[in-house]
Amino acid sequence: MTTIQRWIRSHWFRAAVALIFVLMLGLIFNAEGAFFKWDTHRDMLRHISVFGILACGMTLVIITAGIDLSVGSLLGLSAVLFSLFSIRMGWPPVPAFLACLAVGALLGTASGGLIARFKIQPFVATLAMMVFARGLAKWISGGQKISTAVLQSDGTYRYVEVPHIFNVINSKILNQNLAVVTLVLLGCTGLCWIILTKLRWGRHIYAIGGNEEASRLSGIPVTATKLLAYGLSGFFCAVAGICQAAQEMQGDPEAGISYELTAIAIVVIGGTNLMGGRGGIGLTFMGAMIIGYLEKILSINAVGEASRLMLTGVIIVGAVLFQKFRK
Repeated sequence: MTTIQRWIRSHWFRAAVALIFVLMLGLIFNAEGAFFKWDTHRDMLRHISVFGILACGMTLVIITAGIDLSVGSLLGLSAVLFSLFSIRMGWPPVPAFLACLAVGALLGTASGGLIARFKIQPFVATLAMMVFARGLAKWISGGQKISTAVLQSDGTYRYVEVPHIFNVINSKILNQNLAVVTLVLLGCTGLCWIILTKLRWGRHIYAIGGNEEASRLSGIPVTATKLLAYGLSGFFCAVAGICQAAQEMQGDPEAGISYELTAIAIVVIGGTNLMGGRGGIGLTFMGAMIIGYLEKILSINAVGEASRLMLTGVIIVGAVLFQKFRK
């Protein structure tokens, strides 16, 4: 098989073709030139960044042949905690960051523990964590959004200032041409790339996804590796939750509902195999661009949300079938 043939049959080629196809749709259906403006692309990157951060952790989990349904709920919990610490309790940014990241990583590791030590199916374990984290977010917030409007004992509201860190995360740099949350996405993508390609843990993640029993017999620490993968997924959920809170200027306990579906779609459309053992963070980034541009093109052409959701579902099925029947 020649190099060109291998490239054509690779996931990279297929992801690139899909992205080019979506971009061509944008060129054709450009909404009277809106697609040609940089603001459209900047806003697309900003919108997809939170989903892309979630997809970074989802990539690690799926390569181990697992799944994480709790990412949306962990995002909502992290948004509530970060808003509570920063707005209501007045914590400095660093302690607030560290506390949220620690909670996210801890709960993600707890899911990994249920899967690795107690042999609970990833679907069931992370479904339980999804429900638990959502309930915890509602319990902590009292079922209310944590915002700058603070309810007083007499029934009136007192308004506090938005913490400066919220404005920093939600800002744009380079003459308003690049959102800070997009830089956060690039940082998370780079961290995953280092883990998967430069560290021993990355090789272990691929090995477990390819054949868990063979990996165990080869001396690979399967339990520790799964704990790492799910712990990092929780960590990235916390990062995404912080960004979500900054963008919305509040902590909403309902934030992140169904975000896990978009995160999975990004990973699968990029080409990472749901059966584990194959894929990569670069493919996930390509998947984020495909989903982001597709949603933006449909949005600027005034396609309704219902149609966008149905189309996304069809694309996910198509991507999985494309993987299953590849030659």
